[in-house]
Amino acid sequence: MKEIRVVELFAGVGGFRLGLEGYDIDGTGNKSASSHYTMPFESPYKVIWSNQWEPSSKKSGEAQEANLVYHKNWPNTATSVHYPNDLNTVASPDFTDKKVDSLIPDHDMLVGGFPCQDYSVAGVNTKGIEGRKGVLWWNIHKILKVKKPTFVFLENVDRLLKSPTNKRGRDFAIMLATLNALDYVVEWKVINAADYGMPQRRRRVYILAYKKNTFSVNNLSKWIETEGVFATAFPSSLNGLVQELTLEKNIQQISDQYNSGKFLNCGIMKNGRVLMSDFKAICPKSEQKAYSLKYQLLGDILLNGEMKNETSYFVDTDKSLKEPLFKIMQPGFEVDSRLKRHGDVIELHTELDKWIYLKGRKAEERISNKGKFYYKEGPLSLTDDLKKPSRTIITSEGGPGASRFKHLIEIQGKYRRLHPIELERLNMFPDDHTATGKINDKDVEIGPAKRAFFMGNALVVGVVEKVGLELIKKIITEC
Repeated sequence: MKEIRVVELFAGVGGFRLGLEGYDIDGTGNKSASSHYTMPFESPYKVIWSNQWEPSSKKSGEAQEANLVYHKNWPNTATSVHYPNDLNTVASPDFTDKKVDSLIPDHDMLVGGFPCQDYSVAGVNTKGIEGRKGVLWWNIHKILKVKKPTFVFLENVDRLLKSPTNKRGRDFAIMLATLNALDYVVEWKVINAADYGMPQRRRRVYILAYKKNTFSVNNLSKWIETEGVFATAFPSSLNGLVQELTLEKNIQQISDQYNSGKFLNCGIMKNGRVLMSDFKAICPKSEQKAYSLKYQLLGDILLNGEMKNETSYFVDTDKSLKEPLFKIMQPGFEVDSRLKRHGDVIELHTELDKWIYLKGRKAEERISNKGKFYYKEGPLSLTDDLKKPSRTIITSEGGPGASRFKHLIEIQGKYRRLHPIELERLNMFPDDHTATGKINDKDVEIGPAKRAFFMGNALVVGVVEKVGLELIKKIITEC
């Protein structure tokens, strides 16, 4: 089939690109993420333009390391350019359509893992929708309005479906309504990668839109259950009643008055009509290797023997803190028995004590301007279960300090954190994908904390790959 030209926004270190194009690690041809880059991967998707910009780095004076990694893995060519600057400099909602048309290349598909923000509308006038300043959804909307790509493939945290807290579902309703006004049919699904044999429990909502009449979407209920791209890529059975609603055509009214509640975990929107439901994933163990050939559990991705010289990742259980820490508990509150206690004071003397305390249950005394209160947290396991998919990687996974949310594993009686390569494997990236960047034709090393940050922000590449493959099948069948 013909090439599908892709524009990748909010590119990070290239998760969408890896999933759609595959990755040519050794120069012998692109390979598949689901095989962990051992098997060939032929794809019509070609990223012709990409963009990444981290506003917080500009404020702190830090380098844009994600761009350095992206340039290292995909150097600019005559047919593919990475734009490492603020998206507002090329696709501002304030620009004329003609200006945006001249700055963004023609493409067939727009993809990106965009920020979850407040999408409320500032106003609607004769020139169209005026979005709130600094909300990046309106940059996406501007590009779609001007360039009119056939396909849109987006990723976000699943709370998007129920945001904001005071008007559950309003933000997603605005998205659907604006895409409807641009003549798109939209399907979405909340996918937990681990439900389909991938090695990380990471729930994200994936959104796929296509121009009306691209596919024969007639029975909306069948589309979300068995016929749609997400339904065939990630089989499931609907769990509970299918709910229906009709979106107002007036987007300003949706922004100001929406009160229909949160959106469910899978659904479709066509001509403003929405059908949605919750679901249960269907992926027998015998089928999991089709999604992830060899890495399915936390224990599968470990370096183990290669870690013997990586001492900074191991917890020195006997190492004393520079100064003991004392935590005052709510009277009578029980904490982990491994910690020393005098009355209601918990004493932390070692690095291991800190890990045990932070991951354990607690009711710690705090003082605010309103007086004394007790901050409570429930217990977490000190170490992560190697026989299950991992917990979700977060951006603060890196660094040697003890943390409630960092992964900690136990191997032969020793505790250690996860190495950046292991974090990459949990997101189905190639080993050492983030190890170095390129600046002024020179390689620069990327620190482990920043590499962990990248993976905390990244998506699971195997999910994108599977959706991309199913979309191709649908195109071949119907177009």
